Amino acid sequence: MSFYCKQTMNVLGPLKYAFRISVVRPQIFRSLSTTLKRKDQPTDNSLTIKSQEGGIRTICLNDPKKRNALSLAMLQSLYEDLKNDEDNLRVIIIKATGPVFSSGHDLKELTAEKGSEFHEKVFSTCTEVMNLIQDLPVPVIAQVNVTEALLHGLISKVVPDDQVETETLKLANRICETSKEVVALGKRAFYTQILKDTKNAYRYAESVMVSNLTLKDGNEGIKAFIEKRKPSWKN
Repeated sequence: MSFYCKQTMNVLGPLKYAFRISVVRPQIFRSLSTTLKRKDQPTDNSLTIKSQEGGIRTICLNDPKKRNALSLAMLQSLYEDLKNDEDNLRVIIIKATGPVFSSGHDLKELTAEKGSEFHEKVFSTCTEVMNLIQDLPVPVIAQVNVTEALLHGLISKVVPDDQVETETLKLANRICETSKEVVALGKRAFYTQILKDTKNAYRYAESVMVSNLTLKDGNEGIKAFIEKRKPSWKN
């Protein structure tokens, strides 16, 4: 069984067009060692392969011989592919070649011989990647194969292997149909409020919802819902 990984928060309840986000949990890279079966394996020798069509950017981890281990070079390559937030970018999909999505850190780089300075570089780069995934204004989807990840709350939907590509793109295209600035506001709000206690999280959400109503697309989403029509986004 395969899955795409997302987490959805609908802050405005029924006003789904005004404020909805779907984002990957960054810790998926630390938590999962799962398989991804694909027929169309890329042959490029780069550690990551980036492509973009329309508003959808796809990044493929491409070191199957090392089970796509997060070596320093892999992390640096992934960071470079993630960081460019182009105007037309709406969503990022991360997937992998070979039988394993990622086995985690490359243990050969964590030996005593490498030294503390190198180890610090590995972990600081990993932190930069995780923070970037969180800070990007667009949602990030991890397309991987599942074991027990659903039970641990790392994913939200499981589909058969032969449907994972289709379902991932379906989700990505749905995100492309939303307002980029509202999604960015929602994603930023999500990661801010989860660090707060319940009362302060609600108070923070109040201010975010007020801010949402100052956006043209925020108002358009509400009007579209009331008028029972498809919204026409400015961004």
